[in-house]
Amino acid sequence: MANVTMPTPVALTGGALLLLGGYLLGAVTTSQGTARAMGTVQSYDSESRTLCLSGDDVADMEGVGDDGVLCGVWRRSQGIGTVPEPGEEFRFVSLSAGSAVGPGGERATTVIYGDVVS
Repeated sequence: MANVTMPTPVALTGGALLLLGGYLLGAVTTSQGTARAMGTVQSYDSESRTLCLSGDDVADMEGVGDDGVLCGVWRRSQGIGTVPEPGEEFRFVSLSAGSAVGPGGERATTVIYGDVVS
């Protein structure tokens, strides 16, 4: 009887696919799904793409400052929608990952995906 060995790259690829599949299955079946929130635009800086939002949905989110305002880098599909103006309603999903040291000290790095509600 002979031993058959699997090449290392094939074994590593198979393990990575199993982990990815488990992650996706867990993300789909958990009860903590991503919900779109509504907020009011406080400010938007087009040079840095920094968007600041406030409102009831915003108050309990990760990355919100002491003043109850969520600020982060705004991302959206190119060419869709309008530039947010203060006071407009904004539907979004946010992702807060890690922290960065800036002029105001250390704070969470937040990415905001969404657009102005027409």
